[in-house]
Amino acid sequence: MIKSIIEYFIDLVKIDSETQHENAVAQKLAKDLRELGAQVKFDNANAKAGGDIGNLYGYFPGNIKKEPILFCAHMDTVQPGIGIKPQIRDGKIFSDGTTILGSDDKSGIAEIICGIKGLLDSGEKHAPIEVLFTIAEETGLLGAKHLDYAMIKSRIGYALDSHVVGSIAVGAPAQNSLKFTVIGKESHAGVAPEKGINAIKIAAEAISIMPMGRIDAETTCNVGIIQGGKATNIIPNEVMVKAEARSHNQASLKKITEQMTDAFINTAKKYKLGDYQAKVDIKISQEYQAFLLSDEDDVVQIAEKAAENLGIKFTKIVGGGGSDVNIFNQHGLTMAVAGTGMENVHSVDEFIEISELETGALWVKEIIRLHSQK
Repeated sequence: MIKSIIEYFIDLVKIDSETQHENAVAQKLAKDLRELGAQVKFDNANAKAGGDIGNLYGYFPGNIKKEPILFCAHMDTVQPGIGIKPQIRDGKIFSDGTTILGSDDKSGIAEIICGIKGLLDSGEKHAPIEVLFTIAEETGLLGAKHLDYAMIKSRIGYALDSHVVGSIAVGAPAQNSLKFTVIGKESHAGVAPEKGINAIKIAAEAISIMPMGRIDAETTCNVGIIQGGKATNIIPNEVMVKAEARSHNQASLKKITEQMTDAFINTAKKYKLGDYQAKVDIKISQEYQAFLLSDEDDVVQIAEKAAENLGIKFTKIVGGGGSDVNIFNQHGLTMAVAGTGMENVHSVDEFIEISELETGALWVKEIIRLHSQK
């Protein structure tokens, strides 16, 4: 039985659901959706994404003949997310400081469920509603990437996975992931250092000449992981570097990606010992494409009108990160990312204001009402 959104949210965050371990919370949500009258099923996205359960899909038939509207949130959390102990202080919900809170994205889940429940309890007629709770969002949007899109009937929708209630992200960049494996030549660091080629030195030199950080208003890049070496007395023959590049402009993304790869290729060419040439293996994958919504899109206009009706300040932003919405828009949907009130996410200082939780649920309800009437 779903009571207040505060109690419901607290119940959800107490259920461990770090990425690839979403089964327990998924089973609770499936039960709750069925009790509200939804038709529920799971896909088998976990067969490719990994983990113990697939994406959870719910369908409320509605009683107005109209296309459905989709609401999405992800079930997984980042680490440390085991044994979360939520606490209420000064109108806000925190963890006990040893874990994250999990409002990313269980605030979105709670607002979707409670918003729909509020509408159903009112007895008001509504269009069909689709609910999608994805897996493995935090580790590369894997649930969305491996979703069975044949299940989705909606044309428009919202992923509740951002910060301020009343704000929607109408755009986000594309992202390339880059993996550089530098191959040098191993040798004893004390006995014969001149017979080795230090792969870490090559990587360091390449990184030092590589563009980094914010390149322009649309483009960023970063090196985030370096792994290599066995011992201080061994010239390392291999080092792995992982990096990323993001841009709202595809041409800029291509250019910055080429600059990053050229830095490694050209640096490795400089290191040769006799017949042995240092080299670099490069793997590039596009994680997701960019999207940008128009002010004329229904998903934007409905969210704005719903906020206005509730007296909520409405804002539109173009985000710098990716989400499930990037993948959904690639598959022909028109979706925005809506705020839920989460703050300081991915840290033990994470919190959410109770008033934001409550208002977020009302916003969901009002969006459904307006979609049903439009």
